[in-house]
Amino acid sequence: MATPKLTAAQFRDCFPPLSDSVHLASCSQGALSGELTAALAELTHDLRRHGAPWQRWMAEVERARQGVAELINASPAEIAVVSCASEGAYQVASTLDWSERPRVVTTDMEFPSIGHVWLGQSARGAEPVHLPETGAGVDAEDLLGAIDERTALVSVPIASYRNGARLPVREAVARARRLGARSFVDAYQAAGVLPVDVRELGCDYLVTGALKYLLGLPGIAFLYVRSGLTDQVPPQLTGWFGRRDPFAFDPRRLDFPAEARRFETGTPAIPAAYAANAGLRLLSRVDIRRVERHVDELAVELTGRLREAGERVWAPAGPTLGPQVALADDDPNRLADFLADRRVFAAARGQVLRFSFHYYNNSADIDALCTALADYRSLR
Repeated sequence: MATPKLTAAQFRDCFPPLSDSVHLASCSQGALSGELTAALAELTHDLRRHGAPWQRWMAEVERARQGVAELINASPAEIAVVSCASEGAYQVASTLDWSERPRVVTTDMEFPSIGHVWLGQSARGAEPVHLPETGAGVDAEDLLGAIDERTALVSVPIASYRNGARLPVREAVARARRLGARSFVDAYQAAGVLPVDVRELGCDYLVTGALKYLLGLPGIAFLYVRSGLTDQVPPQLTGWFGRRDPFAFDPRRLDFPAEARRFETGTPAIPAAYAANAGLRLLSRVDIRRVERHVDELAVELTGRLREAGERVWAPAGPTLGPQVALADDDPNRLADFLADRRVFAAARGQVLRFSFHYYNNSADIDALCTALADYRSLR
């Protein structure tokens, strides 16, 4: 018999700090769970008991690979364990030959960590094409129109870090495929709160990581590489975990495995692997479609209340808001500090303060935020 999925209230109970705080910063770092605390204790116990527990460490890394594969409907062989999204993007870029198809189509809604990698490829002949942000997102027709026969790579996030805007990923991936280009999808602001299925997307590459909605810590990320995809150039950044047998210890042999592990480099961040598994275990106990509905309802509720209060909300166009609400403010960092003093945690980026939702959030969190925000405005 299948184990019943957790309700939102049951999921919230897995995060002890939420008893006295409001966590609206999952777009930056997920809330601390009891599962994560226990996982870090397990790490220190393993070190104390076993000294150098490499077998246990490797088992944790493989569990993380398997967990992410299940989350995004991939096979474990299609997942490379990397340190961050930037590394994943660079590994992809380094395997492309830009001489015949130099264009990489991207947008201003891309996180700089990814966008800067594409810009860095200019030295190798790449020609980045940036679609501008227009109002609340990127014009879908303009994005699709920019993809042509000279395009080598199309890069698009599922949800933008800037205001949660959802981009036309499926359409961009499909057009890239028709025209012979490859597609790179950033799922960092989506995986964990929105359904992510690489089979449905049809993308060639996808990156996500543990510290945000996957409820882990910084230091570990995951690069999906579609099975059967071949590299035009071998990965330029490599290391002993990028070998067919990392424990062969042969410094004279550079053999790349056929699976996604060929994009791996040095020793994985073991503490982050323990933490990633803690978050993935929790997420395996929820219905992701129910999570998506819950998060969307909270985003709609907060957007309405902020507008009623006369606040400036930078919201995506269309009925779907995404997992966060972006509040425009003259000094987002000052406002974030004020709210943090009230135990309401949000994430400032540029000219906005982002309030992001997970399955553990509820309407009482919105009440607490709105009360604290009204107090802040009354003091100015």
